[in-house]
Amino acid sequence: MMRSAVRLSALCVALGLGLTTHPTEGQAQGDEILVASPVMVEGETMPRDYTPDGRNLSPPLTWRNLPTGTREIAVVCSDFGAGNPPPWVHWIIYSIPATASGLPAGLPILPDTAMPPELSGAIQGLNGWRRPYYRGPAPPTGTPHLYHFTVYALDAALGLEPGLTRRQLLRAMEGHIIGQGDIVPVYERF
Repeated sequence: MMRSAVRLSALCVALGLGLTTHPTEGQAQGDEILVASPVMVEGETMPRDYTPDGRNLSPPLTWRNLPTGTREIAVVCSDFGAGNPPPWVHWIIYSIPATASGLPAGLPILPDTAMPPELSGAIQGLNGWRRPYYRGPAPPTGTPHLYHFTVYALDAALGLEPGLTRRQLLRAMEGHIIGQGDIVPVYERF
């Protein structure tokens, strides 16, 4: 996690951005999960297809280096430069099976649409618009924002109900996070 924090700090300085809160917010960090995407690169601009300026698809993510004992995975996408108070939440997905090695692009936005078989049981929580699906970055014109796609490894299957907010999910995960990692792309509208 130290390596991610150093990269993030350098990126914020380079972009002239400040973070009001670190993404871990006092959570136990555990082992570092290596998070990647075939379409996003740390510190580089997200493709428009994954924003409302394009197709607004949820982006594909991959992860590796899950700690031994991982029973469940959660993913949260937050913008720590927006919200009142920050962060603004773009996506929450939890109860992901520990056997999953990532998320495909374009997960369903309709509540009655089934998840792909490898994500059986996964639940999308409420974003900042209080909707249970991904909604991509749409910062004010000319203002670059950082988007933290954070992956959490949990030591238990928590049996969580649908419709959790970020705050509720973090509270439920307290004491169960055994690893985490993130990828932090940038998006700016011109």
